[in-house]
Amino acid sequence: MQLTGIHHLTAITANARENLRFYTEVLGLRLVKKTVNQDDTSAYHLFYADRQATPGTDLTFFDWPVGREGRGTHSIARTGLRVAGAGTLAWWKARFTELGVTAGDIAEIDGRASLDFEDGEGQRFRLIDDGGPAPAHPWERSPVPARHQIKGLGPVVLSVPDLTNTALMLVHVMNMAEQRSYVSPDGIGEVHVFSMGQGGPAAELHVAVQPDLPVARQGAGGVHHVAFRTPDVEAMHKWTERLQEFRLPSSGEVERYYFRSLYFREPNGILFEIATDGPGFTADEPLETLGESLALPPFLEPKRAQIEANLKPLK
Repeated sequence: MQLTGIHHLTAITANARENLRFYTEVLGLRLVKKTVNQDDTSAYHLFYADRQATPGTDLTFFDWPVGREGRGTHSIARTGLRVAGAGTLAWWKARFTELGVTAGDIAEIDGRASLDFEDGEGQRFRLIDDGGPAPAHPWERSPVPARHQIKGLGPVVLSVPDLTNTALMLVHVMNMAEQRSYVSPDGIGEVHVFSMGQGGPAAELHVAVQPDLPVARQGAGGVHHVAFRTPDVEAMHKWTERLQEFRLPSSGEVERYYFRSLYFREPNGILFEIATDGPGFTADEPLETLGESLALPPFLEPKRAQIEANLKPLK
């Protein structure tokens, strides 16, 4: 029983309009679903991905009126975004300079050419040359040329004060394999690499051990949770049973309409999710028009008028 990689990553924004501008106009991602947080319908839940809304390409955001994240440990510290080739990293470096995006220099991290950058709220990202071919599903209306478009997520970097119990969960409960370690590029601690399924950057979790950092405070520019891929509902049932066998508290299976979810926390308190690959975002919209109107799952559709009245325009 194996997880197959990163499914999506959900972060927090306090400015949905600017968030939409940055992720579509600067990063060139496609808005594939404009919906609401199913547990707080006053907040948008925005999903950005490749043209096909492929699992493993989704960056998602809750729109909450909160202050900035307080950086620290017990958190998801940085999100990897995969691209193809050193030339693509050079192209992005020039683009970030032109557009005034906060970015570092191209450097080798864990054996891969990488470029760190931040969005306008300080969320931390790392573009990574994954050594693969051009993306399979480039978005033809993106301002970014197809050969330079972001291919998907991975790796994702956690910061924890102690590795012991986290490693036990990753290896013995979630069936990941510890592969290697490297010195953290921020100069604080060592990073341990855990892989899922067939491995590779789309299926890696990097855990930085940083006991001297303060405890993070969740807020805008921070990450809410990371989700891992499982193929279908049958596989999800097995993961639910596995958590029960280890007596680990969880949400139980939650029907999100576009996928089914299972939430739990690793020993340092970071929120994990396991999510099914399907049915996907075309469950209620044609592929060609994904993200162009407010989509609501059937159980929220009777409240559409009330929900729309409480949302701020995005443009």
